Amino acid sequence: MIKTVDPTTIPQPELYSILSTAVAPRPICFASTIDAEGNVNLSPYSFFNVFSSNPPVMVFSPTRSGRDNSLKHTHQNVVEVPEVVINVVNHAMAEQMSLSSTAYDKDVNEFVKAGFTQVPSVKVKPPRVGEAPVSFECRVLEVVELGQIPGAGNLIIAQVDMIHINDDYLTDNVLDTEKLDLVGRMGGNWYIRAIKESLFEIPKPIRTHGIGVDALPKGIRESDVLTGNNLGRLGNLESVPSTVDIKTIITKEGVENASKTELHTLAKQLLEDGDTIKAMAYLLFAESL
Repeated sequence: MIKTVDPTTIPQPELYSILSTAVAPRPICFASTIDAEGNVNLSPYSFFNVFSSNPPVMVFSPTRSGRDNSLKHTHQNVVEVPEVVINVVNHAMAEQMSLSSTAYDKDVNEFVKAGFTQVPSVKVKPPRVGEAPVSFECRVLEVVELGQIPGAGNLIIAQVDMIHINDDYLTDNVLDTEKLDLVGRMGGNWYIRAIKESLFEIPKPIRTHGIGVDALPKGIRESDVLTGNNLGRLGNLESVPSTVDIKTIITKEGVENASKTELHTLAKQLLEDGDTIKAMAYLLFAESL
């Protein structure tokens, strides 16, 4: 069964729970800002992403409080001083980051409360987090208020003017996903850690056109062994092995006498190991049985 929900008929906290749990994991914008009086604020936001690379633009949204409809200090600060440093959060700083989300008074510096190092920025007034693997100095282009009621978002559109990268997270001068050890926000109290065991790669169909799942023989599409992910990987192939190539592969691997089910099972393992051409050869050979 499918539970169907009209968002206008449920309480805001319930709606927030559905949205924040289903739309996940979300990257975390650890935003440092400053007000007109020079008070520094540091707060995390997971309604956040990068939306352009040229110009480099990021957007995050401090929502109005679901309890008292108050605005976040970050929102108030960028209206007064339209600058922000967006710091990236990894596992080593996750607990401190969470602590900084406490609703402290406006004149309280969360850098101090959470134990972070306050490092002067180059182009903007707010400081950056010394412990962050990457920090983006940004000027705020626009603040879009989506509503005046509890839970309403306020889109802060910020252009990146300076980037700081800790060398510890580089490999051959390129940011290394495994080294970064980033964390993402889930629903409730849950987070996710992007460690090697949870990472996987999918070849991007950018320069070539995959044949598509619809081009696969019916026996492959309706396999009781292959998963949707397996079919997607097969459909990403630019072309299928020739009859000669199939015969060469099958003979070399010594699977001429394997049953159709056995070939599908072997092909599934090959797909999970990244050997798509050989897997396709097995499957097309199975179709001839």
